[in-house]
Amino acid sequence: MIEDKNPQRTSLSQLGEFGLIEHLTKNFDVKQQSTIKSIGDDAAVLDFRDKKIVVSTDLLIEGVHFDLSYMPLRHLGYKAVVVNVSDICAMNAKPTQITVSVAVSNRFPLEALEELFDGITLASKFYNIDVIGGDTTSSQKGLIISITALGEANENEIVYRNGAKQGNLLVVSGDLGSAYMGLQVLEREKQVFQVNPNNQPDLDAYTYLIERQLRPEARHDIKDLLAKLDVKPTSMIDISDGLSSEIIHICKQSAVGCNLYEEKIPVDPQFINVCEEFNIDSTTVAINGGEDYELLFTIAMEDFDKIKANPNFTVIGHMVQESEGIHLITRANTKIPLKARGWNALSE
Repeated sequence: MIEDKNPQRTSLSQLGEFGLIEHLTKNFDVKQQSTIKSIGDDAAVLDFRDKKIVVSTDLLIEGVHFDLSYMPLRHLGYKAVVVNVSDICAMNAKPTQITVSVAVSNRFPLEALEELFDGITLASKFYNIDVIGGDTTSSQKGLIISITALGEANENEIVYRNGAKQGNLLVVSGDLGSAYMGLQVLEREKQVFQVNPNNQPDLDAYTYLIERQLRPEARHDIKDLLAKLDVKPTSMIDISDGLSSEIIHICKQSAVGCNLYEEKIPVDPQFINVCEEFNIDSTTVAINGGEDYELLFTIAMEDFDKIKANPNFTVIGHMVQESEGIHLITRANTKIPLKARGWNALSE
């Protein structure tokens, strides 16, 4: 395909704020019965009747949460939605609506925002959620995205972080660590490109890892999977900041301890190969990497038989008395205190 050396570049000032909003939101359709009024008024109107509403919000800032040198804007829009939908799923709720606010500097033309909103539109269709409002403004520091997500659930379905009990099993969906190693591959290739811009990277060996970083998926399927198995978690959280950090969150809020077993942590074969290539300990990455957006939850011991044959779930540990502490049990059967070494947006 021949690259267009002179792509169209439409200044945002040509549209103005309201013209821009109308242009970017014209493809959003209303799919949820609970959406009475979406975009186009001073506020959206929702009707959840007898359902409980759950709300979460996240802020993504260029240079802190994403690097546009290797993050395509369409992927960024999709991922921005996923980050928020995942929080709703972690409450064992159904995501239903989002609001999208964007601040942009004048280096972004209309066509760039169209790509961003193409990704947001694709995600809203995939997760069957309505985009019901938001805001646009200017920025002095690049691109800033803020998304608020809403969801619904019956009161008896909602799962909090503080319900884990001694003797509960610790379960995770999917595999861990791949998103972090995908980021390491992208960062390495960025450095190579800066030295030699003519170098074209061969990323075929890293496809899965890069996809996990650039276009992760929220586990919106887990709620229905667990319901069909007749399993209700006692606590739940999504893995955004790293497995160790999330386990500690559950333990602190539930006043329990935990034994996490190194040999049980699920990882992808491609992940293992790339950890060896980078000479990085795979367990360290799997525990601390973050951005996997899998769900971590606890279940009663008697529910083990219901999930043990399901390929979506892996039992990786169990909860103990708070006084026993939070530990990683290594393959050599050594007990190591578990510390939160995952993502910290405020670290210096």
